[in-house]
Amino acid sequence: MTDLAVIVPARNEERLLPGLLAALAAQQDRRFTVILVDNASTDRTASLARMSPLALSVISEPSLGAGTAADTGFRHAIAAGARFLARTDADCLPAPDWTATIRHHFHSGAEMICGRSVPRRDENPGPLERHLYPAFVRTAALYGRRHHRGPEFRTPFVLVHGHNLALTADLYLRSGGTPRELLTDGSEDVTLLNRCRRVTSHIVRAEDVVVESSLRRLRAWGPRRTLLWHWDRRYRPTPAEADIR
Repeated sequence: MTDLAVIVPARNEERLLPGLLAALAAQQDRRFTVILVDNASTDRTASLARMSPLALSVISEPSLGAGTAADTGFRHAIAAGARFLARTDADCLPAPDWTATIRHHFHSGAEMICGRSVPRRDENPGPLERHLYPAFVRTAALYGRRHHRGPEFRTPFVLVHGHNLALTADLYLRSGGTPRELLTDGSEDVTLLNRCRRVTSHIVRAEDVVVESSLRRLRAWGPRRTLLWHWDRRYRPTPAEADIR
């Protein structure tokens, strides 16, 4: 186990997983281990991951939920000796300097890093998807900044994406980690952020830590439901919709 572990929750991702693995193999800083958490897949997700030339382990989490799978992966990495943890999703494409920039922020004193999400270019986003959708997500985060505040927090709320974050193993354990919940129950990335905000002020919103994320949820749910989801979860998906990650 290297000091940096990249956690990837994955459920039935045989179509998009090869793109993520290729993006990780193309990282400028390859000093990391990948922990792919197979979340009860019924396709070739696990077997494709095992074929990767990366330093990669496949572990299983039968209980559904991206938060549950992420927590299993984080705790597995910590038990194996990882000091730094990063998370992305199987439908994402981290920029070539993703792990290198994460390391830079850790070495600069950050305990939690919340990176930037942009639409996947290979999904041919239209102007509204490329510009208006990310702008709305950022605007919704301003509401979160007002809503998620209180004397118990040591630092202001920042925009966080579960598919592009990193934190120290020590902070993960001190905060209690990612909630083991379904997407229908809440937002595990926001809950993790708020848990961390209660125990540290060393949280950064890092615009230079970039991941391209899939537009498939936006296209499946439609703009209205997706935007309500980002607006402090005013829309809750059905179990079938929640399986679109």
